[in-house]
Amino acid sequence: MLDIIDRLRAAGCVFAEEEASLLIEAADTEAELEILVAKRAEGLPLEHLVGWADFDGLRITVGPGVFVPRRRTEFLVELAAELAPREATVVDLCCGSGALGAALLARRPDVRVTASDIDPVAVGYARRNLPPTSLVVAGDLFDPLPVILRGHVDLVLANTPYVPSASIALMPREARLHEPRATLDGGVDGLVLQRRVAAEVPGWLAPGGRVFVEVSEAQAPAAAQLLCDSGLKAEVHESDQEATVVSGIAPAS
Repeated sequence: MLDIIDRLRAAGCVFAEEEASLLIEAADTEAELEILVAKRAEGLPLEHLVGWADFDGLRITVGPGVFVPRRRTEFLVELAAELAPREATVVDLCCGSGALGAALLARRPDVRVTASDIDPVAVGYARRNLPPTSLVVAGDLFDPLPVILRGHVDLVLANTPYVPSASIALMPREARLHEPRATLDGGVDGLVLQRRVAAEVPGWLAPGGRVFVEVSEAQAPAAAQLLCDSGLKAEVHESDQEATVVSGIAPAS
């Protein structure tokens, strides 16, 4: 155990003790453990190696080729759970592994979640993490959603990529080297995909419906303006854990 901790710490793993315990738990044999430790020391994401990510108290199944849900995004789920009306119709847009939808359902079993992502790998994981009662579809943003949802969605959760292209090189190596770039890169200012969401979401929201988008603190004013320009009332929400979410509220009628 101490040898594993030392190797992980030497590789730059800040939480080496916790990671060592998780790798030991995940390995069935000493040989398999050695492979996992070596791969982690090389910079592969811990979550991809053990097969799951801790998100809002859930073990979300993940693996190579899918974005690892960040703990700060739990704030978005917390807001959605608090503000969702009873039996809300929810869309998890750019759903990745389906972590947001799964966590919201754990907090609010009464809601109904439809999830979409353009990446078929992510869609496969989302179908594993969401219950069979949730529809998971593959396609670009709103395109694959059932037309019947138009004008009837109470909540849209949109954890779109928002890292400016030039900042990708500054990210931890497990992210920049081992997660799909399309799940990180938000274009020159980080808001390229959010512009599209802001432009299209009003046609899908029910009266009084809301959209929640995670951004950086510096991006919040621009992201809020995008929603205002689309006719929504924008609000900025900040948590004690340095998470920032911008929400847009559709007119009540």
